[in-house]
Amino acid sequence: MSLIQVSDLSFTYEGSYMPVFENVSFQIDTDWKLGLTGRNGRGKTTFLRLLKGDYEYEGSIGASVEFDYFPFPVENQEADTLEVILGQMPDVEFWQLKRELSKLHVKEDVLYRPIGSLSHGEKTKVLLAALFVRENRFLLIDEPTNHLDLEGRKLLGEYLNQKKGFILVSHDRMFLDSCVDHMRSIN
Repeated sequence: MSLIQVSDLSFTYEGSYMPVFENVSFQIDTDWKLGLTGRNGRGKTTFLRLLKGDYEYEGSIGASVEFDYFPFPVENQEADTLEVILGQMPDVEFWQLKRELSKLHVKEDVLYRPIGSLSHGEKTKVLLAALFVRENRFLLIDEPTNHLDLEGRKLLGEYLNQKKGFILVSHDRMFLDSCVDHMRSIN
């Protein structure tokens, strides 16, 4: 267990007069399953991107873990799914990836298909499974249920409930309640 320490965080988009965050301080335990809620445009995704280091900000963010963001961009949609995963995460062990896929009821054959041919639900599950295989990582999961039906949401909620060490942004409160143990709201 370690902490992500956010101290006096301030951030305003260039050209805007209204800060997204102003002198915000708090800490997050890296073992938490944290749900992040708030209305559209309140800064949920911006906060994840700040943690990831995508924007310059004032204040400090200290962490002893690395951050991985879901969904991560996939440039070559024609590449086999396994090739895409290994290109992003060369340290992934194949047997661990297979284990995680089985927990999400995804057949191994999707790894040998072009990633662009996967359904949105399959892609969501495969990319999350790959991210959870990595060690000493803290996942920043942004709206994973956008393309899942009710059964897919339930399965993903059960899967995430068995994990730890992530921030999950979702507008689906029932989904969040099924898989997080802490909640923060951005107002």
